[in-house]
Amino acid sequence: MADIQTIPGEPAASANMVTLTNVIYGLHAFSAVTGLIGTATIVGAFLTGWPSIIAVILNYVKRSDVEGTYLASHFSWQIRTFWFALLWVLIAFLLGITIIGIPIALLIAAGAGIWVLYRIIRGWLALQDRRPVPASR
Repeated sequence: MADIQTIPGEPAASANMVTLTNVIYGLHAFSAVTGLIGTATIVGAFLTGWPSIIAVILNYVKRSDVEGTYLASHFSWQIRTFWFALLWVLIAFLLGITIIGIPIALLIAAGAGIWVLYRIIRGWLALQDRRPVPASR
């Protein structure tokens, strides 16, 4: 397979790295969907499911291989999604240990689950179009 170049002057992203990025999105999506159809929450399954954990490890291990390509934005997007989801779950947990904070904690957990699904879908669609995801979001 040939290298894929999307932006003039930017290093080409190899087909192998594009495939790996698709696999990583697939692993994240599998974990999130498991939470959607199972007994766990979306964000809970996303953070604790082995597919997402493997995906984040792959993101960190292969990050240097995509540096300078549009795939670097996808790797950062995926890593940030994982860690921000964890942050929201910790906030929800802290609120949930108080009786008064339980309704807010449930809203935060549900919102974080929807946000995780949004990030997976938006990132994966951008990857299919061979374009980077926005760095600021």
